[in-house]
Amino acid sequence: MAEHAEPAEQAAHAEQAEHPAYPVGLRLTGRRVVVLGGGQVAQRRLPALIAAGADIVLVSPEATPSVEAMAAGGEIGWERRPYAEGDLADAWYALIATSDAEANERASAEGERTRTWCVRSDDAGAATAWTPATGRSEGVTVAVLTGRDPRRSAAVRDAIVEGLRDGSLAAPHHRTRTPGVALVGGGPGDPDLITVRGRRLLAEADVVIADRLGPRDLLDELPPHVEVIDAAKIPYGRFMAQEAINNALIEHAKAGKAVVRLKGGDPFVFGRGMEEAEALAEAGIPCTVVPGISSSISVPGAVGIPVTHRGVAHEFTVVSGHVAPDDERSLVDWESLAKLRGTLVVLMGVDKIGAIAQTLVAHGKSPDTPVALVQEGTTASQRRVDATLATVAERVRAEDVRPPAVIVIGEVVTVGPRKA
Repeated sequence: MAEHAEPAEQAAHAEQAEHPAYPVGLRLTGRRVVVLGGGQVAQRRLPALIAAGADIVLVSPEATPSVEAMAAGGEIGWERRPYAEGDLADAWYALIATSDAEANERASAEGERTRTWCVRSDDAGAATAWTPATGRSEGVTVAVLTGRDPRRSAAVRDAIVEGLRDGSLAAPHHRTRTPGVALVGGGPGDPDLITVRGRRLLAEADVVIADRLGPRDLLDELPPHVEVIDAAKIPYGRFMAQEAINNALIEHAKAGKAVVRLKGGDPFVFGRGMEEAEALAEAGIPCTVVPGISSSISVPGAVGIPVTHRGVAHEFTVVSGHVAPDDERSLVDWESLAKLRGTLVVLMGVDKIGAIAQTLVAHGKSPDTPVALVQEGTTASQRRVDATLATVAERVRAEDVRPPAVIVIGEVVTVGPRKA
C-alpha cells in the first residue's frame, strides 16, 4: 500500500479541515463498538463507552492491566490479536489506537468503506470523528471541541464543569425540576467553605430562607428573581420561631418553588434540621439534606487548633452551651465530661462559659486546662482569645468576646502555631 495519501484523499482532508465538526451525541447502548489497541488511549476512553452501554470488542494482542481488568470483569470482549480486515463489520463506531501506523491506515480505510465513524488517536486529520473533551455534572454532559487543540478543549471543559458544580455557572432545571426543599449546610461562614452541591442548589433556587450564621456573602451572588428571606425576620405571630420557619418552607414549596434552607455549619449539628425535615415529610414535601462543614471542627482548624492530635487527644466531644449546667433543661452530663481526657468543643456557650468552667473544675477538671475562644471563625473578623478554665470568664469580659464563637477546651489548644 502506498505510504502517502492519494491526491483525492488529500483534497478530501483539506475540505474537511475547512469546516467545523458537527456535534452529536451517539446512543450506543447495545450497539457494536470496536476498539483497536489496548494501551493508554483505550484505557482512558473505554470507561465512557462502557457507561454508554455499548457492546464493545477490543482487538489487541496485549492491553494495560486496567484494560485487562475490564475484560476479566466481562465489561468488554477481548480478541487477543492484531487488527484484521473485516474487524469493523457491523460496527457503529470505532476507536483506532494501535501503535502500528500501517494497521491504523488500513482500519481507517475499512471504516470509510463500511461507513463506520472512526476516531484516530494517531492522526486526527484522517479521522471521520473526533472525541470531545467530556465532563459530567448532575446529569449534564459537557462536550467541547476546539479543532486540533485538545488542551484548550480540556481547559474549556474543566471551566464549564467546575462552574456547574460550584454554582457559579447557573443552569437551573426547567422541564425536570421537582419543587421541594433543600436543607443546605453553609459551613462556618467563609463562602468558599460551602459544599459544591450546596452552592449549586443555591444557584437553582427560587426562594432562599437564610439563617443569620449562614455564609451571607453568597446571597449577594443570587439572581435578582430569587426571593431571599431572613429567617430571623419571619413574622412569628402566635407561632414559635421554628414553627413559623417550618410553615414558610412548606408554603413556598407547595407554591411550586425550589426552596433552599441555608444554615450555618451542618443542618443536623444544633441546626434543628431534623425538625424541619420532619415537618416537610409530614406535609408531603420532598426534602434533600446537604451536609455542611461543622464549625465545631473547622473553626478550631482555622486558627491552628486540631481537635485531635497524636499523643494529646484521642477523642473530641461537641456540646451545646446554650443553657447553663445547672439549668433543668440541660441534657449535658457535665460531670462525665470533666473526667474525659480529650477535647471538649462548646458551641453557643459564650455567655455561659463562666458557669461551664466552674462546673468542670468542680467535677475534677484542672483549673489550668487551656481554653481558646474563636470568634467569627473563618471570616474576615476572625479572632482568637486564649485562657484557662480559671481565667476564661474574666478574659471573655475583658476582651468583649461575643457570639458566634467556638470554645475549645483541652491540651490541643497549646498544639501547633498560634493564629490570630
